[in-house]
Amino acid sequence: MDKIRMTTPLVEMDGDEMTRILWRMIKEELLEPFVELKTEYYDLGLENRDRTGDQVTVDSAEATKKYKVAVKCATITPNAARMEEYHLKEMWKSPNGTIRALLDGTVFRAPIIVKGIEPYVKTWKKPITLARHAYGDVYKASEMVIPGPGRVELVYTAEDGSVSSETVHEFKGAGIVQGMHNLDCSMESFARSCFQYALDTRQDLWFAAKDTISKKYDHHFKDVFEEIYEKEYRAKFEASGITYFYTLIDDAIARVIKSEGGFIWACKNYDGDVMSDMVATAFGSLAMMTSVLVSPQGYYEYEAAHGTVQRHYYQHLEGKSTSTNPVATIFAWSGAFRKRGELDRLPELCRFADLLERASLETIESGKMTKDLALITSLENVNVMDSADFIREIRTRLEALLGCE
Repeated sequence: MDKIRMTTPLVEMDGDEMTRILWRMIKEELLEPFVELKTEYYDLGLENRDRTGDQVTVDSAEATKKYKVAVKCATITPNAARMEEYHLKEMWKSPNGTIRALLDGTVFRAPIIVKGIEPYVKTWKKPITLARHAYGDVYKASEMVIPGPGRVELVYTAEDGSVSSETVHEFKGAGIVQGMHNLDCSMESFARSCFQYALDTRQDLWFAAKDTISKKYDHHFKDVFEEIYEKEYRAKFEASGITYFYTLIDDAIARVIKSEGGFIWACKNYDGDVMSDMVATAFGSLAMMTSVLVSPQGYYEYEAAHGTVQRHYYQHLEGKSTSTNPVATIFAWSGAFRKRGELDRLPELCRFADLLERASLETIESGKMTKDLALITSLENVNVMDSADFIREIRTRLEALLGCE
C-alpha cells in the first residue's frame, strides 16, 4: 500500500525516559510504515533543555503557532533530585507550563473508554472531560524561604509610580511564602475555550473553584466565567439544550462521584492537574487518558496526560523487559493526525487516525494488554505483554484494518 501523504508538518516534541523509548517504538512500528511522516522536530529531553537554556521549549511553542498542530511526548519537570541526577544548570520550569503560557490555551483531558476496563466509580457510564486552565497560579509562582522573623508583603507599583500593599504574614520565625498571579486575558480565553468546547461536543459545563476562601483570586475567575457566559453564550447553550453552572470545588467532587459522567468539568490550573489524574485513575489507568491543549487562536497540542514512567525507564536501562502502557501516547499521535487531516483536508490521514485508535482498543478487548490493564480488567485469560510486543500486536491489527498484506 502507498503511504499516506502529509502536506503540512506536525510539530514533534520529543521527551524523556520511558515515554521517549515508547515514542520511538510507536514511530517505527505504527506510523512510519504507513504515513510519509512530516514533522518539525524539537528535542525536549531534559538534557537538551538544559543545554539550550530551555530555549528549545520556547521554540517548539513558537513552531506550534506557525503549523497549528503539535504532538508532545511526556517530559520531566525537575526537582532537587533531578537537578543532581542530570547535573542541571538550573531547576527548569515545567515545559508544559511554558508551552501552555505561550499558546494561551485550555487543556482538555478525557479517559479512553475500552471494554473490559470498568470504572472504579460504578455510577460512571460516560467519559468525564477535565478542562484545565493552562496559565499561571502555582505553575508561574514566585517562592521564597523566610529565614526568620519579619514581614512579608504583596506590593503593587503602578506605572504612574503609586504603590499599594497588602501584608501577607508577620513571621515570628522561619517559614516559606509563595506569590501567584493570573491574567484577565488568560482567564477570558479559558472561559471562552470551555464554553466553545462544550457547544462543539454538546456537553454540560461545570466550573469549580473555592471562592468562599479565596474571596478575590478564585472569585475573580467565577466572575469572568459568569460575565462571558451571560453576554456571549447563554442563548447558545439554551438553544443547544446544554447547561453551565458554577459550584464550589468540594461540592463539585461530591457531584462528580455521584454522576453518570458525560460532562466537562472546568478547573483552575492546579485543580485540573490533580483532578484529571483522579478521573483517569478512577476510569482505569493514567495511561488511558487523552490530553489536548486548545488555544482560542486555533493552536492544538496533543500529548499523553501521564508522566515519563521513571521506574520502568530504570528497569529498561538494566536491560529488563517492561510492560509500559503506550495507549495515551498513541492517541496523542492519532489526535494530532486527525486535526492535521481536518485542517489540510486529508481524509485518508483522518481515517488512519481512526483506525490506529480502533486497532489499539481492539487489541486490548481481545485480551492482549500491558500489565497495568491486566491488573484491573474484567476480561478473563488475558495475555500480559511487554511494550514492544503490545505495539507489534497493534500493528498487526492496524495492517488488517488498512487492508495490508
